Amino acid sequence: MNKGIFWTVGSCIAFMSVVLGLFFNQWTTPRELSAEEYKDLGAYFIEPSRNLTKLTLVDDTNSYFEFQSFKGKWNVLFFGFTFCPDICPVTMKQLQEIKKGLGDESEKVRFFLVSVDPVRDTPEKLRVYLDNFDEEFIGLTGGIDRIYKFATQVNVPFSPVVESDDPFYTVDHTGSLVLIDPQGRYAGFFRAPHDPEKIILAFESLLKRKN
Repeated sequence: MNKGIFWTVGSCIAFMSVVLGLFFNQWTTPRELSAEEYKDLGAYFIEPSRNLTKLTLVDDTNSYFEFQSFKGKWNVLFFGFTFCPDICPVTMKQLQEIKKGLGDESEKVRFFLVSVDPVRDTPEKLRVYLDNFDEEFIGLTGGIDRIYKFATQVNVPFSPVVESDDPFYTVDHTGSLVLIDPQGRYAGFFRAPHDPEKIILAFESLLKRKN
């Protein structure tokens, strides 16, 4: 009789261990955030992600940059310019913080500055500017028509300046960060103002996504 009770109690304990194990596994296993949770972190996604029309730009090494080069990693793009006195250096500093905060996971993400002032932002100028933040950051420039077409595809409005008589002109542009997924598609954006800690949390989840 005592032996039967022993086995009954043992079976119950084993069963409860399995149930508790499944319960804790559900809560401790990493998962991707929900759409609402992403929005709380400032991240908004396009469903489904949009294919980009093929364009050729120029990177900071003065080499042609094809859109297929976006493939393989997540890509964060900020549309700004090196003569920008305020929002651009602040945003670039935030990107620096995000990359550092991601640690080893940052190897899965590329960071870009796409110039909305290609007349003044030569590849050489972009490289010098970006080195102030991170040597792995990539600069893109090119003809204003191509930059504008690209910006339109990813819903980044700016007011192009052409043949200005003022050498100190500024360019009106948004502070949003564009997301291009590992398939080279426009996936969404981080809305300004940015909180690096929130973006890091979003990326820690995003990098678990199966594309």
